[in-house]
Amino acid sequence: MSCANIQVFETPLVLYALRRADDALILGHRLSEWCGHAPMLEEDMALSNIALDLIGQARELYSYAAKVEAKDNDEDKLAYLRDVRQYGNLLLVEQPNGDFAQTLVRQFFYSAFADLYWRAMMASSDPTLAAIAAKSEKESAYHLRHASEWIIRLGDGTDESHARAQGAIDHLWAFTGEMFSVDEGERALIHAGIAIDPGTLRGRWLTTLSDVVDEATLTLPQSDWMQQGGRCGRHSEHLGHLLSELQSMQRTFPGQTW
Repeated sequence: MSCANIQVFETPLVLYALRRADDALILGHRLSEWCGHAPMLEEDMALSNIALDLIGQARELYSYAAKVEAKDNDEDKLAYLRDVRQYGNLLLVEQPNGDFAQTLVRQFFYSAFADLYWRAMMASSDPTLAAIAAKSEKESAYHLRHASEWIIRLGDGTDESHARAQGAIDHLWAFTGEMFSVDEGERALIHAGIAIDPGTLRGRWLTTLSDVVDEATLTLPQSDWMQQGGRCGRHSEHLGHLLSELQSMQRTFPGQTW
């Protein structure tokens, strides 16, 4: 690769926007990997459209981060020219697709949070983030409905689909706690009314999960041990492999645009 990593002046607001953009970009890329491989044509189209929604959210957030930073970076550089340790996405979204059940459980966990998060962020004192939230909430509501219907179908289906769905829940559960963690910089944004405290969403998130999982005849794990690290750049090996594919074109042919 012939293009060096960029440097980013990470103020709390820049970092906040980048982390949410990274969530959307990485999960969108994961879902795009199903294009042409989903179990049916309608689902191939649905997952691709959800991926496009997420990448659209990422674009708006990267553009805003670049505007706030006011340096020489733009959405393309922020998406494609940072080192793996500069990404602040949740560990959950970088996990491999696995089988169809694992992909849908990952989407279900994330969308149940994102729907609540974007709805709350519509009240942000930052007008740009509030506007992004208003658009994203409409999309996340559909994403949650889509994933929920599949969780019920898989859990209350055959013995095989039930086992795969329960296995995915058990495997991915430890990656969900990070969604509700905040650091000192983010806490300052919360006090300023720019960000919302994700911890206040946990009760409603659990209620949403429990309602769907109960209907699906599945169970949520009782363990409260959670993986951490994605928000501060400590990732699983999976993200490095993902970025090598995601960034290959931009690093080989610098200057390409979306």
